[in-house]
Amino acid sequence: MTFNPEKYRIPDEPMKPFIDAAEIEHYLFHARPDKSVVQDIIAKSLDKNRLSLAETAMLLNADDPSLIEAIRDGARRLKEAVYGNRIVLFAPLYVGNKCMNNCRYCGFRTSNKAAIRKTLDHNELIREVEALEEKGQKRLILVFGEHAEYSPEYIADVVRTVYGVKKGKGEIRRVNINAAPLDMEGFRTVKKAGIGTYQIFQETYHPEAYTWYHPSGRKKDYTYRLTALDRAQEAGLDDVGIGSLFGLYDWRFEVMALIRHANHLEACYNVGPHTISFPRYQDASLVELSGKYKVSDDDFTRMIAILRLAVPYTGMILTARERPDIRREAIRYGVSQIDAGTKLEIGAYAEAVDMAQNLNREQFRINDDRPLNDVMDELIGSGYTPSFCTACYRLGRTGEHFMEFSVPGFIKRFCSPNAVDYAPERTAGKGWALIEKQLSEMDEQADVAGIRSRLERIKAGERDLYY
Repeated sequence: MTFNPEKYRIPDEPMKPFIDAAEIEHYLFHARPDKSVVQDIIAKSLDKNRLSLAETAMLLNADDPSLIEAIRDGARRLKEAVYGNRIVLFAPLYVGNKCMNNCRYCGFRTSNKAAIRKTLDHNELIREVEALEEKGQKRLILVFGEHAEYSPEYIADVVRTVYGVKKGKGEIRRVNINAAPLDMEGFRTVKKAGIGTYQIFQETYHPEAYTWYHPSGRKKDYTYRLTALDRAQEAGLDDVGIGSLFGLYDWRFEVMALIRHANHLEACYNVGPHTISFPRYQDASLVELSGKYKVSDDDFTRMIAILRLAVPYTGMILTARERPDIRREAIRYGVSQIDAGTKLEIGAYAEAVDMAQNLNREQFRINDDRPLNDVMDELIGSGYTPSFCTACYRLGRTGEHFMEFSVPGFIKRFCSPNAVDYAPERTAGKGWALIEKQLSEMDEQADVAGIRSRLERIKAGERDLYY
């Protein structure tokens, strides 16, 4: 019998659920890739076109080693064509770990009585931001547990405080949020504070698995969480980030669901997610999962390559959950943003935290704890440009306007020169050498003379220059 996906498809309507597990499973069941099909799909992506669910399923089911290598190679070429060698750096700042949910995979869950609950007070928050600015950070994502104390008004006040902290020449220019879903009025409140991206992970998109992992708390409501970013868009907050916690369910299903979520946002709001995140489950305080859905390193990097081909213009975030070697490989296949110098213990940027209590103060383990400058030094040595640029947000290139800017291929053209903005003293020599190399490689469309003029102004002490 011929497979008819229309039988399963839920129409895209604002504020309504859009995931049909049967639709995704049928696409995966019926996808029968061969070499010519996979090559055609990769060629479509290299022409900078988004892939359909059916095409994504073909790549996910392509298990032949030669096809997997073709997928990886296509992702490498697409990453270079769209993003060049720029890698955006940021840091997470955990503001509070109080939580009313009992997620089975999380160290913050209510049943974890060993967890040390902490919320930064006003002065502690300022000290944390100052410490991050002293290290050179300019982009933060503020992380909050889901708790009544962390209201939209509280989040907005924290954001305004962070933006107001100046330490020497340091300042935070972009504050993103990872917090509980809000109602529309709540999203309007945090938008007024000038936030960047509001990031909400569905964790797992499979409804039955979701129910098992979230036995209590507000997060138990699958639909309320699934439609959260619809509410954000309806409230005028047009930069949103989606994600899934890989290791809770079949990784192929989660990739398909992420693409379905991106398609839904584009269908309803004419703009897809600004970023996609794909953290792998890591150990957390007093958490034990069966490992049934554990994602191997090979499948993980393969999955990243498939996501890059499926959504050419969406930013892809890889966190310090992963080992440095995995991060190096993932950057080649499509990752465009990473955190560096990360500390998950609340209050740990400004002061040392008792290492024996780490797991009782953090949400999960990290596997790349190198200082920011070490990560930058390695990126430069590998030919990548570390970037703290926030020009797009200050020039209003967000949401649909960012799509208009990015789809014609302007990310590489504008973001590469805007990336040459920071190098600490011991990395400066390598940084300036890399900048000079990049200037010599820019095409005729780049304003090389203008870039050089700005660089001279930077050397003279001027800051915050951008296209």
